[in-house]
Amino acid sequence: MKPPVFDCDVLVVGGGINGAGIARDAAGRGLSVLLCEKDDLASHTSSASSKLIHGGLRYLQYYEFGLVRKALIEREVLMRCAPHLIAPLRFVMPHAPGLRPAWMLRAGLFLYDHLAPRKLLGGSEGIDLRRHAAGAPLKSAYRRGFTYFDAAVDDARLVVANAIDAAERGARVLTRTECLTLMAEDGHWTATLRGTDGAVTGVRARCVVNAGGSWAMKLRHGAVGAAKGGLRLVKGSHIVVKRLFQHDDAYIFQHADGRIVFAIPYQGEYTLIGTTDLDYDGDMGKVEISPEEVAYLCDLSSTYFKQPVRPADVVWSYAGVRPLVDDGAGDAKAVTRDYQLVMDEKAAPLLSVFGGKITTYRKLAEEAVDRVCAVLGAQGDAWTAGTCLPGGDIHGMRPDDRSVVGFGAFVREAQRRYSWLPARVITRYAHAYGTRMHRMLDGCSTPACMGRQFAADLYEREVRYLIDVEWARSADDVLWRRTKLGLHTHPETAAALTEWMHHHA
Repeated sequence: MKPPVFDCDVLVVGGGINGAGIARDAAGRGLSVLLCEKDDLASHTSSASSKLIHGGLRYLQYYEFGLVRKALIEREVLMRCAPHLIAPLRFVMPHAPGLRPAWMLRAGLFLYDHLAPRKLLGGSEGIDLRRHAAGAPLKSAYRRGFTYFDAAVDDARLVVANAIDAAERGARVLTRTECLTLMAEDGHWTATLRGTDGAVTGVRARCVVNAGGSWAMKLRHGAVGAAKGGLRLVKGSHIVVKRLFQHDDAYIFQHADGRIVFAIPYQGEYTLIGTTDLDYDGDMGKVEISPEEVAYLCDLSSTYFKQPVRPADVVWSYAGVRPLVDDGAGDAKAVTRDYQLVMDEKAAPLLSVFGGKITTYRKLAEEAVDRVCAVLGAQGDAWTAGTCLPGGDIHGMRPDDRSVVGFGAFVREAQRRYSWLPARVITRYAHAYGTRMHRMLDGCSTPACMGRQFAADLYEREVRYLIDVEWARSADDVLWRRTKLGLHTHPETAAALTEWMHHHA
């Protein structure tokens, strides 16, 4: 028996931020879309970021003014579209004697403030670290500093939100489904997909979007044999330690080697420190932080903080490989973070996505779907800048500044509405699901209706929602990507959740 065949306009291969964003945009323009991802959504690079929506202050030293401007514009667009997932974050940059002079930092921040219009975030300013609260955790050698604003993001949930919207607009989303083969036939693509259960599915698509991230070159080469253009795989690693400071600002630290490292408040109880930039040629399925990277991040942090950071203090670490456009830069940290879209049309349309960063994913997706529509002769205007992501519609589906500046009021109202649950749980729901929390809790009025309690803040009701709506299939999907509760729960919780999901997922 031949495998079943799905006909679609666009087959998107890859369920990271770019693939999910492209699927959403294409579905919203009326194209029939199928997205396949061999693992879970955001299971690789898109959940291994520094959790920031930012212009990229350090890219100014490489004269990437166009990229920084584009990212700064997108920063505010995304904050309005997803106010529950993206929040303003102030950064403190201590002036380190012997490194970049203070006037240069001030000039760079002035440029950063003015490269793009800015309504939602404050500007930069100089501070006296001897009197400012942010100076207390730092060594006394750091007396002067600067502050500026960017934004924090729940990276994996941003991917899931895009996938949900794509599905609700008609896209078919298949997780844990690998694209085994791609063959061009009569101007179309025939693909063979295989799920983890061994089931094989045939797909006939007018166009394929190759959003495979670090696997993109392999897929393109297998489909069209093209070797022109390329990726440079750069590993970035992060460590998490117990909270090093009590205020809510983040730090950006300079290093004598030219790199910068962030120290960011994370999950209330922790500090996230990263990242590194190292060329990578290892197994893409087994990307891990090295002891040398741990030592580097600890040593740099200890240069600035009074409290030394040691490898033994690390409670969690993660690493991801960034598939960057190979621009010939000598040093991995200098490789451009801009993106490149390459269309192969000789046999059938194949659009490959190279590079990019999470901040510019929506613009990348918009440009990619413009290219797809052009080659397919399809109509459809760009729309995603003017429509909230699922959960972000606090003041309606059109993005609104009030949703950003008044998000605290939304949280407080939710706490009053669901006063029968702990305030901390409702706060997490508000940030993770936005207005979609009301769907998840529909019909519930007591803790009893939440079902089994796997951990202090994890109930069966939420897990069922994640299974039914968000493609969660494992304890890792729930604890590390959908809820970020992995750091707060015991190993026994993961084991119990795994057992329960084995019978219910």
